[in-house]
Amino acid sequence: MCLAIPGRVESIDERSPLERMAIVKFGTVLREVNVAFVPEAEPGDYVLVHVGVAISRIDEEEAKTVFEYLEQIGEAGDIGEAPP
Repeated sequence: MCLAIPGRVESIDERSPLERMAIVKFGTVLREVNVAFVPEAEPGDYVLVHVGVAISRIDEEEAKTVFEYLEQIGEAGDIGEAPP
């Protein structure tokens, strides 16, 4: 099963319009993510990430809900705890 995982945008590097990269925090883990498909994303926003690409922006409450569901089904793995 493939899932999109919520993460918090920590910083954005505007390399080019198609290579807009961000550091995204998933619980306690930081990853580099392409955010070109979500041009409105800013540091502090939550985004849904699928295979290294942000596919949409979501609010903090929705991100918390997804983390709770992942914890319930035991799929949270190394993403750490739900956002504060």
